[in-house]
Parts: sequence; structure tokens; C-alpha cells
Amino acid sequence: MPMNFARTGLLLAVLTGILVAMGGVVGGTGGMVIALVIAAGINLFSYWRSDKMVLGMYGAEEVDERSGGEYYRIVAGLAGRAGLPMPRVYVMNNPQPNAFATGRNPEHAAVCASTGLLEMLSPEEVSGVLAHELAHVKNYDTLTMAVAATIGGAVSMLAQYLQFGALFGGHRDNNNGIGWIGALVAMIVAPLAAMLVQMAISRSREYQADRLGAMICGQPLWLASALGKIEGYAHQIRNEPAEAAPATAHLFIINPLSGEGMDNLFSTHPNTENRIAELEKLAAELGVTAGSAPRAEPSGPWTRSSAGSRGPWG
Repeated sequence: MPMNFARTGLLLAVLTGILVAMGGVVGGTGGMVIALVIAAGINLFSYWRSDKMVLGMYGAEEVDERSGGEYYRIVAGLAGRAGLPMPRVYVMNNPQPNAFATGRNPEHAAVCASTGLLEMLSPEEVSGVLAHELAHVKNYDTLTMAVAATIGGAVSMLAQYLQFGALFGGHRDNNNGIGWIGALVAMIVAPLAAMLVQMAISRSREYQADRLGAMICGQPLWLASALGKIEGYAHQIRNEPAEAAPATAHLFIINPLSGEGMDNLFSTHPNTENRIAELEKLAAELGVTAGSAPRAEPSGPWTRSSAGSRGPWG
């Protein structure tokens, strides 16, 4: 675990370095200093406010024990099994089945599931997904991934600025900096490098969260079944907020992007089949049989509370 934290810290440092280098291309030495200050500000912002920013971006609404119904009770039960404080619980009105966790630490964590996930998956599969998200909380992945998303977004924004400047003649008289070649490299290579770093951060964390999440819920096959279903639906149902902010894609349990272009090559998530295979291997180690797999159809009225009233998402 210390090695994983050290590796993630190194990757975040590389991501910050990319942002600072792009600042140098835009404004020379002064630009590098400004970019370094911006990076520090981004890290502070991500620490204190990234959860609210991400939840707001996806239009998530908080639910409580009354309005959240069985969904809320599942989170409460899993949090107790994981030895975690009760996180805030949110629902995003989105037809794509998916979920994410956010927050700077377990005491300020939030989990969010889409209406599509709550409607399409069985209660057991929902439990597997939420256990995975709580594993991210327990491992402090939520802060790391939020910082990566915010810095990655800043790199993309700077690249767009350079493209805009090139389109209208920017850097034409730039003799102090790297000039056109540097600007071209920054426009193309820097966002790609930032994406690769985000991939490295996310992929290493997903396998760990799969394993720990399976241990939290006690049934690796629940999560394996959920991953297979979500993967199948995710590329059929567009997640419009995620398409508009692809730097946040790595926050989700399954890549929420539609698969247009080269998503398989540059996916922020490990191959789903490999994840399922690892979970099946874990199930065999724990002596969990196929009979423990979830029911084929959802059994609970996920959009109703115990009192019978519908939640704020529908």
C-alpha cells in the first residue's frame, strides 16, 4: 500500500509538471510560475470543494433514509461493514447505469448512483457497485482522482487556449519561448500525456477497489455481474455530462464515455473482462459458488422510500 501511494503521488507530480510546462509554452518563465501557482490553487480547491463541483456537474441530488429507501439502507449497511462513517448519499438523474464516489476523506465522502443503475441492476449487484465505491473512500482514492480530474481539465483548457491562439495568429512573434513547435507539442502531446497519467492513476486504483469492495460485501460475483451489465449498457446509453467533461470519466466505476473514437485505446479504466476474471478468481479463493450470483432482475422499487413516496429523482 505505501508503494501504491508513492506511485500515485509521483503520477500527480507528473500531471502537475505537465501543467507547469504548458504554462511555460504560453507565457515563458512567468507563465511557468503562474501555472505552478494555479496548480497549487487547484490542489487546494480539489481538497476542499471538488466533491461539490463534481456532484453539481452531474446534477446529483442528496437523499436521506426516508427518500433514499433501500438504496440508502444498502449504503449504510456496507459502510458499517467497511468501518466507515456514513457517507452522504446522492442520486443523479441519468439513464446510463453508473456510479462514483467523491470527497476528500472518509469523514467528508459522498457516493452517487445513477437512476439507470438503480433501475437496471438487482439489489445484489447494486450492493457490489456501492461496496466498490466505498472501497475508493476507504483507500482515499476519491481525493486523488478528484485532483487528477481537476488538473487534467486545466491541461485541456490550456491546450484549447493554444489552439485558439494558433487559429488567430497567436505565438507568431514568440521568440522568447519555444515558438510554434513548442505550441504544437503542447496542443497535442500535453493533453495526451495528461490523459495517460490519469489512466495510470485510475487503472491501478480500480483493481484495488474491486478486490476490497468484493471483500466488503462478501460476494465478489455480485460486483462481477454488475460490471458486465454496466459495460454492456454504458456504450449504448450516452452520459451527456460525462461527454461534456471527459476529464471526470475516471471517477466512474465503468468508463461513462460512449466509445466513439479511440476510447478502448485511451480508456481510463482497465479492461472489464480482466476485472471480472480477477473477481471470479477471488470468488474461487473465498469458496463462493456461482449459486451466490445475483438474481437476473431487480426486485426492489429503487425509486421509492420505505414510506412509499418517490425520491427526488423521479
